[in-house]
Amino acid sequence: MRRVTLVLGCVLLLVLPGSARPQEYRAKGPVQTLPINHGGKIETRYDGFNYETVMSLRKMKVTCDGVKDNFKDECTSMVVSLHCPGVQVSYVRYVTLQLIFESKEWDARHPLDQRELSAVTDTETLKLGRMQLVSQNVDTLTAETLEAKLSYADFKKITMSQVVELQVGKSRFQLREKNIAALRDLNNRVNP
Repeated sequence: MRRVTLVLGCVLLLVLPGSARPQEYRAKGPVQTLPINHGGKIETRYDGFNYETVMSLRKMKVTCDGVKDNFKDECTSMVVSLHCPGVQVSYVRYVTLQLIFESKEWDARHPLDQRELSAVTDTETLKLGRMQLVSQNVDTLTAETLEAKLSYADFKKITMSQVVELQVGKSRFQLREKNIAALRDLNNRVNP
């Protein structure tokens, strides 16, 4: 009788889940999530000259009305980088946002007095400061790259919003759903 009880007890421990099983056997490993299909490319690299780890969302189109580089009037793209001091990704010192404006109009540039960056999120308007000119090229297209340095707190407010609209001078546009998903994916790679 005692042997039957022992065998039945062992079978129950192996078959039935519950608190009688040790913790190490109950855990089934980390929960795996499917990658987000936002179309953006995120890369992480260590910059030894500046002693920081940089996680970047590479150039991603926001408002292009055409296929590939054949757009009708203008195209706006963005590049976002999180700057983490040292060799770690758990603390972000600051965020850089680059906006690339490409246009067939030669007068579509942003003069110095029209480079104030604002973001309208679900709940508030963020005044993010004046953007700096990184590069300007006038060929068959006018291409202008502007950059702003954001606080990580402002970046998180943008990533947590459902709708985000950006304005630089007279240029005003809304981030697409894929753009916001890519920013969230970039933010989720920070290990707080």
